[in-house]
Amino acid sequence: MDKKQAFKSFVSTHPELVNFIKNKENTWQDFYEIYDIYGENESVWNKYFKKDNSEPIGELTNLVKNINMDNIQKHINNAQKAVSLIQELTSKGSSNIVAKTPRPITKFFGD
Repeated sequence: MDKKQAFKSFVSTHPELVNFIKNKENTWQDFYEIYDIYGENESVWNKYFKKDNSEPIGELTNLVKNINMDNIQKHINNAQKAVSLIQELTSKGSSNIVAKTPRPITKFFGD
């Protein structure tokens, strides 16, 4: 097996390398050069394999920890005030409308 095929099989066993390509941190050329120099079993790959995506729950808990509940409560209160204001304006606007009878066409200038 030539170097390119060995590199392709190495990449297929380590799909986490694709994330570095998508994030534009590295290119395939960079990875190939590392593979060409160091091979598969060197500790140089540890920094690329260290990121474990198998713990989305841990990421979710970190996200929830960073949420400021006071800010969320303020936003909810502001939204409630806006909704109540709109309801108040629409309910008052409909009760103030007085239906006027149209003036007959034949009547001019208060005749």
